[in-house]
Amino acid sequence: MSLVSYKTKRNFSETPEPVDHPKKAVVKKTLMFVIQRHQASHLHYDFRLEMEGVLKSWAVPKGPSLNPKDKRLAMMVEDHPYDYGSFAGEIPKGNYGAGIVEIWDKGTYEHMDIKDPEKANKQLLKDLKNGSLKIVLKGEKLKGEFALVKMKGDKPTNSWLLIKHQDEYATNESYNSEDYTPADSTIVKKGKKKV
Repeated sequence: MSLVSYKTKRNFSETPEPVDHPKKAVVKKTLMFVIQRHQASHLHYDFRLEMEGVLKSWAVPKGPSLNPKDKRLAMMVEDHPYDYGSFAGEIPKGNYGAGIVEIWDKGTYEHMDIKDPEKANKQLLKDLKNGSLKIVLKGEKLKGEFALVKMKGDKPTNSWLLIKHQDEYATNESYNSEDYTPADSTIVKKGKKKV
């Protein structure tokens, strides 16, 4: 997959973000996911799924939820390099996405219905193109079945919904991602407002 958009938005002589070295797309038994908490012009969460050697990425303004009633808006953004999955730090002022990035959750994920890695990888790409991903997250905070569904409209859109499926990890209680942010968070220490 192309990282041209990622590269053109960044000045790597100024930002500590990883340079755009895509990993060779190979069939893996496990795929990585990461959720980064990002205090830029506003606080949001970046949800990233490894596919074809890059991280497919969505900005989730309110953060993910374990409550199936919550349909969280997720705006698809440019692909990020695989190495971005371990990035945490401060993007300097004057740069795209300036602000603090920290890892909120990470782990592996798989297709909800297909266990064979080769078939699952192919199906995930088809599902992405068709605008409906059904996955199982195995993270530290987020676990179980989720769906990413592209919103339909008259015009092409990057708007998706991130929805938790009802399973043993779901809750019917109110869920705020901020409640699961450690007190030693760099963003919290700098006194940024919670969402």
